[in-house]
Amino acid sequence: MAKFRVRVSTGEACGAGTWDKVSVSLVGTEGESALLPLDRLGREFSAGAEEDFEVTLPQDVGQVLLLRAHKTLPAQPLLCPPAPDAWFCRWFQLELPQGAALRFPCYQWLEGAGHLVLREGTAKVSWADRHPTLQQQRQKELEVRRAMYSWKNYIQGWPQCLDQMTVKELDLNIKYSVVKNANFYLKAKSAFIELKFKGLLDRTGLWRSLREMRRMFNFHRTPAAEYIYEHWQEDAFFASQFLNGLNPVLIRRCHSLPENFPVTDAMVAPVLGPETTLQAELERGSLFLVDHAILSDIHTNVLNGKPQFSAAPMTLLYQCPGHGPLLPLAIQLSQTPGPNSPIFLPSDDKWDWLLAKTWVRYAEFSVHEALTHLLHAHLLPEVFAMATLRQLPHCHPLFKLLVPHIRYTLHINTLARELLIAPGQVVDRSTGLGIEGFSELIKRNMTQLSYTDLCLPEDIQARGVEDIPGYYYRDDGMQIWRAVERFVSEIIGIYYPSDVSVQDDQELQAWVREIFSKGFLERESSGMPSSLDTREALVKYLTMVIFTCSARHAAVSAGQFDSCVWMPNLPSTMQLPPPTSKGKARPEGFIATLPSVNVTCDVIITLWMLSKEPGDRRPLGTYPDEHFIEEAPKQSIATFQNHLAQISRAIRERNQTLPLPYTYLDPPLIENSVSI
Repeated sequence: MAKFRVRVSTGEACGAGTWDKVSVSLVGTEGESALLPLDRLGREFSAGAEEDFEVTLPQDVGQVLLLRAHKTLPAQPLLCPPAPDAWFCRWFQLELPQGAALRFPCYQWLEGAGHLVLREGTAKVSWADRHPTLQQQRQKELEVRRAMYSWKNYIQGWPQCLDQMTVKELDLNIKYSVVKNANFYLKAKSAFIELKFKGLLDRTGLWRSLREMRRMFNFHRTPAAEYIYEHWQEDAFFASQFLNGLNPVLIRRCHSLPENFPVTDAMVAPVLGPETTLQAELERGSLFLVDHAILSDIHTNVLNGKPQFSAAPMTLLYQCPGHGPLLPLAIQLSQTPGPNSPIFLPSDDKWDWLLAKTWVRYAEFSVHEALTHLLHAHLLPEVFAMATLRQLPHCHPLFKLLVPHIRYTLHINTLARELLIAPGQVVDRSTGLGIEGFSELIKRNMTQLSYTDLCLPEDIQARGVEDIPGYYYRDDGMQIWRAVERFVSEIIGIYYPSDVSVQDDQELQAWVREIFSKGFLERESSGMPSSLDTREALVKYLTMVIFTCSARHAAVSAGQFDSCVWMPNLPSTMQLPPPTSKGKARPEGFIATLPSVNVTCDVIITLWMLSKEPGDRRPLGTYPDEHFIEEAPKQSIATFQNHLAQISRAIRERNQTLPLPYTYLDPPLIENSVSI
């Protein structure tokens, strides 16, 4: 019989405490103890509390392997007893008579009556577990999680997702916190009421003028939105959005003009000047192309009873000598040149040129929202999250590394399937492509998407944009990529002594296979690994996962409201077909082409909600849940945090010199995970 101390830490979140009773039992090399109640006078397990309990172990269980935490209803109900409630446990710590204290990280909700099985917190890969009890425990844990988090096809040809019907049924461990959930719906309701009160949400007709649109622009202004409103018609700003706007991943260096884009020297002479030619600039590497060919012949929607339209434009851009601005040279609104597909030029009539640029901005909206944002920054991170939950036990070092970067991802994506991409919801009722068009785009891109596209250094090189000036998405993104890569490399160095140790980790290999199978649909041409053989390959893969779930999502999500609140800069649909000739555009025709009032408001409310975290934030590198307990990974985390702080200082110093600061990849503004 031995006495020892159990220390318990309860989370600080709203509702984290419990009135229920908690007991523990210990599983050791010599057997399992009886239940040991954690009880004393007064209430235990209040939110934010750390409490000590003296317990007596009636028999020796040998070396402690596992701790079972049991939660039951109070034995003696109070006069007004609460209903069985949830409890968020941060950790248990055993202070035994002999030996060092044992920390058992938990960081999980325990809802109602039930139990959790916890391991001492030292991270272990599968081949490092020698005891049969520990081997069985990690297998049982994964069996339970695979039953809880099962796959389904939401739409054939898309990455697979969580098989969950509603947010209400989600496991507490993947749901929004009470605060975050309340803020999310309060924010949505306040925006809805404001625009309803202004009489805009129910107006299905056209805007009367650009001046009237300022009423919409007054909705929650931001400095970036103010700048966009002032400069949206300028060619330099139009071009700069391909570098630092919502969709900074399409621009690529043009080494030869596409055959279906017959731009001539005479067309571009007013911008290039008389002393050079297209061929000379192609050889100099100063021409760039943004090609929206993926939109060719895409399905279009019907809104307010009117058919909507789309285009698949090609945009040629010119980098002025020195550090001059990037400028648009020519725009063709289809992939088929000819008399009905003129090439629009900066020298054209003001309204012809503005209308052509606005069609390009609409193409940017469609590709960004369906592919860059929804597919790459939501659906793929959901695959990473699902595979992590299904294939990596809590004790695995990669689970400890990745779990902060999958926080709330399954919840926000379930909300998206309910409120955004379901029939009759926002995509269906307020975008030019609708659900069918979005779905078709995603299927098309799934046949093209590659591992290179997701690995920023390789993507930058493949697009030939290593040296284009003023590309802050590239500059800041590369700094963050390298910081993540260094951090990951240190963690892998701690737990994987060799390439063979990577090959022998069957849980790791199962995780990679499941991502390849469920996320990339076993398409070998994607270049996505189905297994990993070296530590170097593992570091690259993990860096890609963490970067995608944090920095990449921030870069393509946080600026949505800034870009769209002045709607002509980023229209969600076009109500008239693309022009087939020049000289006919007029201000009234421009207005008639843009989205209706109710469609504008619906999209802006949505993107306002999706641009800002509704509380309960955890910036990149912030890990309040201490899954790692060893000193080596803790030191690596501290080094990572210092590195991110240095990056942030450099970004903020640079931004002081910019007329439009690029803030979307400032580390304190990047969320660890896809959570909005």
